[in-house]
Amino acid sequence: MAKMALIQRELKRDNLVAKYAKKHAEFKAIAGDVKRSDEERAAARLGLQKLPRNANPTRQRNRCAITGRPRGTFQHFGLARAKIREMAFAGEIPGIVKASW
Repeated sequence: MAKMALIQRELKRDNLVAKYAKKHAEFKAIAGDVKRSDEERAAARLGLQKLPRNANPTRQRNRCAITGRPRGTFQHFGLARAKIREMAFAGEIPGIVKASW
């Protein structure tokens, strides 16, 4: 089980990303638009820099929904590999069965 502080930090990042998503997308679009003037693009880059650091989506980390484990997490399930295995063997994930050949 991950420390609760790390899980809470990740939730805080999720909230910040959601809060600033529209501004971030606007600044990125302006900064990447070659048809705009250099001053506008520079202002957009400065605007991006002024946003909170944790508002950047690349700082988010996928974590297991049950344990909070940061590594070995499957995006499709939102669970760590160990939890997927446990739940699959218990029959709690529909459509997943133990392989046998």
